[in-house]
Amino acid sequence: MANVKYRKLGEEDTKDPQTRDDEEERDSERTLSGNSQKPYSWCNMALKVTTVLVALVIIGAVIIPYVVPAPLHAQCTINWEFPSLNCSGVSNKLVSQIKKWTTADNCPDGAGEKCLYTLKSVTATELQATHETPVKHYVDDLTFNFMPNGKMCDVKGFSTSETWYAVLDSGTNYCNLHNLITGSGLNETTGFVEKTSDDVCTQYSSADCEKY
Repeated sequence: MANVKYRKLGEEDTKDPQTRDDEEERDSERTLSGNSQKPYSWCNMALKVTTVLVALVIIGAVIIPYVVPAPLHAQCTINWEFPSLNCSGVSNKLVSQIKKWTTADNCPDGAGEKCLYTLKSVTATELQATHETPVKHYVDDLTFNFMPNGKMCDVKGFSTSETWYAVLDSGTNYCNLHNLITGSGLNETTGFVEKTSDDVCTQYSSADCEKY
């Protein structure tokens, strides 16, 4: 037994130094390779997860509008017809109503949202304003475009949330516009028509403008 052990040791001792160096280098490379596999696997996994998330966002943006007809951002577009008024008359009534609802006085203790309107600018063809919710103080941007139609006036209203991540709004953007129309009495003019839908107006069907 002693001779066998001696021969094995002797065989190891007789290895060429260059051979031993080559073997050690290969062992070192295998060790480094094994250690690098783990972080590489994590990188691969992170890349796959990111790819899947991006794909889901793209699919959602393409499919959701067909499954649930609604804007992807909280907003509302409304078209009105005023056969018995010219555009100057419509604009003047809207400006007057905005000024009446500038303060929070019409929303005691946060009741309703027929308040905190601010007139930004007005021309013969466009009116811009903002509306702030009295409780959470979200701000929405409002635009009215006036389009003369003979002696009549067609108006396009648009309200959109300044909060970039807002998707649902409980019909607030609809009410931002509608409340000004009803508050000013424009809805009672002869031949008045209002046109909108859930496709272009977030949560229009469930809007409660006495609350919002």
